[in-house]
Amino acid sequence: MLLLDTSALLFWSLDPGKLSEKAQKHIKETENLIISSISIWEIGIKIKREKLIIPLMLNEFVTRLKKTGQVEIIPVDETIWIKNIELEWDHGDPADRTIVATALIHDCSLVTSDNIITQFYSKTIW
Repeated sequence: MLLLDTSALLFWSLDPGKLSEKAQKHIKETENLIISSISIWEIGIKIKREKLIIPLMLNEFVTRLKKTGQVEIIPVDETIWIKNIELEWDHGDPADRTIVATALIHDCSLVTSDNIITQFYSKTIW
């Protein structure tokens, strides 16, 4: 199992060439990719604030992700929220905190290019 952060999800699904070679290799070798549902929220917020443009509507993007058969969208439940709050990490971004909490709970590697996450969570791939 491999968790994609929001940027890695966007790269993988819309512009795979932006992924590192190492990230591409790990994704190709993994049958089960997971993403946190907070990534859908984060993408939607960025679209709404006009900080991100994608070539399709958000609901169509999610539908296409599900149709790949390779992606499982993990809901953010109370266990993840509690882990998020318990993180000994001085980082205020709720999406990043939730993605890391999801990786910890599922004990999986996290594909991310985010140096702040990489410094905190040792099981990152980029």
